[in-house]
Amino acid sequence: MFSPNARTFLLSLSLLLLLAVSSIATPRKAQRLTPGTWGGLHIRLDVDARSAVVDYDCATGTIAGPLTIDSRGRFNWRGTFHRERPGPVRADSPGTDRAATYSGSVKGDRMTLTVRLADTNEILETFTLKRGAPGRVFKCK
Repeated sequence: MFSPNARTFLLSLSLLLLLAVSSIATPRKAQRLTPGTWGGLHIRLDVDARSAVVDYDCATGTIAGPLTIDSRGRFNWRGTFHRERPGPVRADSPGTDRAATYSGSVKGDRMTLTVRLADTNEILETFTLKRGAPGRVFKCK
């Protein structure tokens, strides 16, 4: 029905289409957030290869790593939130570390980061950060 050249052409075209469709359908793996500093108004995020440290005006936090983002740039990380208060703190005062969820997305050199307390699901704040920016943090001490 088809000549040998036409059959070879159709077979090659079919394989090429199959490869193209399979590469589109295959989900990309999660990528790690590149180490460095992200900053914004009232926040600074220092990311290393295994975790991150967050500095706020009147609080600090940590994020357990690795810090990965999905193929759409979204993330949902677990960590801690520690509220600070001005003045001296007694050595025997109870700690104020609370479990927190850090969620949001990264698009290019911009990040949207929402901080939520894990036990109450209360949203503390949503920040906009920029990669390489130092952040503007005003400590309450």
